[in-house]
Formats: sequence, C-alpha cells, structure tokens
Amino acid sequence: MYRKNDSIELDITALTSDGDGVGRAGELVFFVPNTAVGDTVRAKVLKLKKNVGFARLEEILTPSPDRIASDCPVSFSCGGCVYRHLSYEAECRAKRQKVIDAVTRIGKLDAALVKDIIPSKNIDGYRNKAMIPVGLNNAGEVVMGYYARHSHYIMPCLSCRLSPDIFNAITAHFYGFIKDRPELVYSASNRKGIRHLYLRHAETTGEVMVCIVAGARYFKDDHRIYDSLIEKFPQIKSMVINVNPDDTNVILGKETVLIYGSDHISDILCGLRFEIAPEAFYQINRAQAERLYAKARDYAALTGGETLLDLYCGAGTIGLSMADGVKRLIGVEIIPEAIENAKRNALDNGIQNARFLCGDAAKAAETLRAEGVRPDVIVVDPPRKGLTPPLIETIVEMSPDRLVYVSCDPATLARDLKLFSEKNYSVKEITPVDMFPRTSHVEAVVMMSRKNT
Repeated sequence: MYRKNDSIELDITALTSDGDGVGRAGELVFFVPNTAVGDTVRAKVLKLKKNVGFARLEEILTPSPDRIASDCPVSFSCGGCVYRHLSYEAECRAKRQKVIDAVTRIGKLDAALVKDIIPSKNIDGYRNKAMIPVGLNNAGEVVMGYYARHSHYIMPCLSCRLSPDIFNAITAHFYGFIKDRPELVYSASNRKGIRHLYLRHAETTGEVMVCIVAGARYFKDDHRIYDSLIEKFPQIKSMVINVNPDDTNVILGKETVLIYGSDHISDILCGLRFEIAPEAFYQINRAQAERLYAKARDYAALTGGETLLDLYCGAGTIGLSMADGVKRLIGVEIIPEAIENAKRNALDNGIQNARFLCGDAAKAAETLRAEGVRPDVIVVDPPRKGLTPPLIETIVEMSPDRLVYVSCDPATLARDLKLFSEKNYSVKEITPVDMFPRTSHVEAVVMMSRKNT
C-alpha cells in the first residue's frame, strides 16, 4: 500500500514512550518524531515493517493546540529534547500518561493509582552534569556538541538550553582552544587525544568541576588548556583528567588524576552537604530531586523508630535525607567509590545512625536477612533495568511494613509492581516526577504496603 519515500498525510492521535507522534494510515501505524497530538502533518515514509512504519515530518498542515515554536535551533536533530515543540503542560500530561500506560498494560494496576505529576520548577538550565563529546568530522575538522538521535554522529552545538550558563561558557572557551588543532582530538590514529569534556556544577555553592576525558594521561599542550580554563573561570574548584584508552562507548575510564584544586565539589541537598566526585552519582536536577525525596519520605511514613534499608543507595542521598526520621539506616551499593562517598557524607553531616555496605543489592539483602535484620521500611532506587526476581523475593522475605520504589523507567517499574502485587504487597499510590524537562524521561515514586501482617 505504501512504499519508502512516499509522502503521506497523518492525523497524530498519540505519543509513544519516546515522544514520537503516532498516526494511522489504513492498516499501518506510523511513528513520526517532532509531532504533537492534534497535529495534521505530511510525512515522508522512511521505513516499513509488517504493521508499523517510520516517517519524517515534512510539513505541518494543521498545528496542534499543544504545539509551540521550538526555542532551540537544533532540537529537531539532537537526541535530547523530544518535547521542545510542546507546551510544558502538554509535556507533563504526556509523561503522566506514559506512567499510566505502563502500570495498566504491564502492571495490570488501576490507573487511578497514578496521581498528578510533580512538574519541575525549572525547565531550562537545570542540568548540573554534562558530558560533551569531542571528535573529528569526515573532513578532519574538530567538532563538539551532542549526539544526534540514535547515532554516534556529533551534531555541532556549543550551547544547550538544558545546561547552566557556566557550562555553555566553558564549552565555548574549550572549543576555541581546540577547534583548529585536530591533533589534540582522540581518533583511530591518535589514541591519546581528547574524547569528552565532562562538567559538574554544585548549584548551591557555585563550584564547578571540569573533567577532561582523554586516551592518555598527557596530551599536547595540556597545561596550556588547564591554565586557560582556570584563569578564565574562577568557579572551577576541581579539575581532573580521566584516562580512557579503550575503544568503547563507555565514557569514563578507570583512572582519574587530579590536576587542580580538590578531587570533588560540594553541594547542599535537603539541608545536607554532599561531596560530588567525578564518578559519584548525584541527581542531575537538584531542585527537583528535593521534591522527589520529599515525596519518597512522605510515602515512607517514618515515625522515628524504624530501621530503614536503602538499596542502590549510591552516595547515600536518599537514605541520608531520611536519617533524622529513623532509628537506624542501612545503605547498600555495589560501587566501592560510591560507598566511600556515602560514608564521608554521613560523617560530614554528623549522621551517626547510618551503616553502608558495599555489594550486590540481592546478596547484601540476603546477608542482612541472615543477620536477623528486619527493616521496617525499604527504599529502592534501581537503574533502568529495575529489580531482579531474586531481589524481589528477598525483599518480600524480609517482610518490611512499607516499600518505597523510586523508578526512572515506567516499563520496568510496572513489571516489578506486578510481581510485588503477587507477593503480599499492595500498591497504594504512584506519583510521577518530571526530573528531566523537555526529554522523554520521567521518574515515579511508589508507595507499597504489606497486605498481611
């Protein structure tokens, strides 16, 4: 019925979980990026499968009431902001619906459990972390920017609206130093060169960390660029070089060397001071993280006498933010550097009722259960892949009164909630949280309680 390169007219009636518009033409469902529910568009067919097709927007025939003009010249090419052409209200509706779709279709739960989304106070300039790739284009010219969607093509861009002004200024200055010097850039023939500019910012203190990721400890004129950055930007309190010689998509290597200042910067979150090292996990949207943690604490319903188990604790931010409301806090994390960070964070904040264990969450939970530790409340904040069935089984056997699940992926969250629902735990409430405005990502916080005491 349709062929590649055909031009077709579509009414956009829904959005996918990745933010693409959905329209139907005959028996085929087409996915079209950069469209909005309510749009009527003309699109070019790019790829066809048995029941679905993929198309590129060519013309907006009738715009949706939700559509706004994008304020970024590269938003339709970049892989980051999939919602910059929508009003923020429409974006929040779409993200809440994404959570509803997952928990009803996968989790078999009632949509009424999903409450209103917590919107972000800031939709621009909220990122306190940025990793900006550096490379060479086909002409051998130096490029810096962001990866185009579903590719490793570096789209030239020195200013991102999601980043604070200080990041964009440092990026522009850095590029000015290397733009005419391709010999400084990592390539197949130069395994010692620069691969990424990695920036971190502490919002409350104003401190900035600059991490240059390169294939070797030393590269040509390295101290000239260090001195130039330090002189230009007094906000820089830490400068390090991360060595990654491996031919891999993993950004950071195993060796980090201090060049200037401290090996960390410090920020205030939920009234506590946290050290931020290059490898440490720290919420990218600090202000919104405080709102997420407040909802998690609300769901934990602490009275002061509980033992709280924080699985996937990272640098301890969630657990330590609740430490003043419990008798005992136990945090578990598999990354050794993060555990050391969590211990220092507890010490720096005078928190004495915290214990941190390094290890796999499932094995650590099993060890605690063997010690006879029965937590009253368990908080989990797993990576996108969610929890494993053995860990869910161990959590259920530990029999906490309440479970708080913080998720960054609605699909794996819904899968896990279905398993908990089958194992003596009932889902009481789900609150979506927009941690990453303008992107397709949405977090959610879930309150569960044990059915039978």
